Amino acid sequence: MPHNLPKLPAMDDIQDLLRFELDEGRIWMGEERMILLRSSELQGLRRELIESLGMDRAKGLLIRMGYIAGQLDADTAKRLRPDAPLFDVFSVGPQSHMLTGQVKVTPVKLDLDEEVNSFHGIFDWENSFEAEIFLAEYGVSYEPVCWTQIGYASGFTSRFMGRQILYREQGCVGCGEKVCRIEGRPAEEWDDAEELQRYYRPDRIADQLFALQSQVTSLRENLTSEQSFGDLIGCSAKFLQVRELLAKAAESRVTVLLLGETGVGKDMFAKALHQGSPRSDKPFVAVNCAAIPKDLIEAELFGVEKGAYTGADQSRPGRFERAHGGTLFLDEVGELSPQAQAALLRVLQEGELERVGDTRTRKVDVRLVAATNENLEEAVQNGHFRADLLYRLNVYSVVVPPLRERIDDVPDLVRHFIDKYSSLHGKQLQGITDRAMAMLRAYQWPGNIRELGNMIERGIILADQGGQIEAQHLFPHVGAQQGDTAQDNSAASAITEAAERLLQEGCDLGSLERALIEGAMQRSGGNVTRAAALLGLTRATLDYRIKKLRSA
Repeated sequence: MPHNLPKLPAMDDIQDLLRFELDEGRIWMGEERMILLRSSELQGLRRELIESLGMDRAKGLLIRMGYIAGQLDADTAKRLRPDAPLFDVFSVGPQSHMLTGQVKVTPVKLDLDEEVNSFHGIFDWENSFEAEIFLAEYGVSYEPVCWTQIGYASGFTSRFMGRQILYREQGCVGCGEKVCRIEGRPAEEWDDAEELQRYYRPDRIADQLFALQSQVTSLRENLTSEQSFGDLIGCSAKFLQVRELLAKAAESRVTVLLLGETGVGKDMFAKALHQGSPRSDKPFVAVNCAAIPKDLIEAELFGVEKGAYTGADQSRPGRFERAHGGTLFLDEVGELSPQAQAALLRVLQEGELERVGDTRTRKVDVRLVAATNENLEEAVQNGHFRADLLYRLNVYSVVVPPLRERIDDVPDLVRHFIDKYSSLHGKQLQGITDRAMAMLRAYQWPGNIRELGNMIERGIILADQGGQIEAQHLFPHVGAQQGDTAQDNSAASAITEAAERLLQEGCDLGSLERALIEGAMQRSGGNVTRAAALLGLTRATLDYRIKKLRSA
């Protein structure tokens, strides 16, 4: 790339990423939630870090903070301008730096060659906020002070080039210069590379803090395990109510019936009940009654003797015998055949069973937990389920709430699934964007926790290594609905033509907004949450706009 650089391109596309939801108290920069801070607040934070950690360690911490921010913006750059000249794509970094009010950037020299993966860049910085707050606090420095900003430049360029690029300030306003000048090269080209690189690695005190954090996390997990009752995850009021009911039942032998929609995690609640009981060191055996043919369910539950039927070439115990001393979980218990229901009733009443094809009775000590998403009382009325068996099962019933009624549990569940599936798929991610989390909280979850787990696994697969799960990874329609010109030029062209036609016809913005909202509501069948997702809005924002339109 030549040294006589063109001017930075227009930054309308970057500005369009910045959205204010003032009624919701949110500011967005693409997928990331932003906040406005006074420079005096950052000045105070910087002072506290320096006084607490020392100048050198505070410098390293702020450099690493900037580095992470630069990496995230590098991911945005290539998505935002995929077909633009290389200089324009790279300019997203400097321009994002400017848009957030940190510094004015002027390219001086930029040799950038993707084919041979080489880089050398020189930039001038004016109006550096870090230089200003340092001078106000400490006066002229003996060394450069734009720490967060130098970390940002290194993080952005390193992610952009796919190799470590480090910057240093060759001149700094904080040192009395008229302008800050930075220079970036591959790490190995710096004579003092090791000195520069150490600021990008956690130092000793950070390691100590991380070790303490690990210990705290471990203690918290142990505490949470006790409080959450087994491996259950949640903090919402309805979750806590269910947890308390199960904790009270755990110490007894009472038969428990778990009621709830498909996918709410009844199996996990059953396992937690077992883990919290005196039987926790004994077997936990789970059976999905709907997955076993009705003519084989009795043999599967109660066992079979050799020769009982064609194919029974050897005797084997059933699930009840395997669960002896422990807990048997019967999921979808409403699917049991009439014969299996009768045999199950006998086990509950007498504590004994007979294998299929056998006349001997066998004593079993089993704690039964049943679950269903059906209305068993209606099944009794319809003649599909025994009334006496229902009375035996329904001694202690617990309704597991659907996920839409425990939305406050979504963030904890998301973190759990990210940890689980990141490890499974060999991905290292920086979590999930704020916008994606907001959309997850606004969603109604017809498939409950099972759907959430599947959605997060999909997001992990689609997310870039080292990146974040974004809204379009979870809700594929989001990107398309927003008219992503980089991905679909034909769609963008159609939108432009439609806009021109509407303007010619005298359509104003208010009318267009009303039409879009009405169209989204019709398409979603009147479901505000789904309509909001179609429009790329939060439910609260769409509610506000609907009220505004109705009052107009």
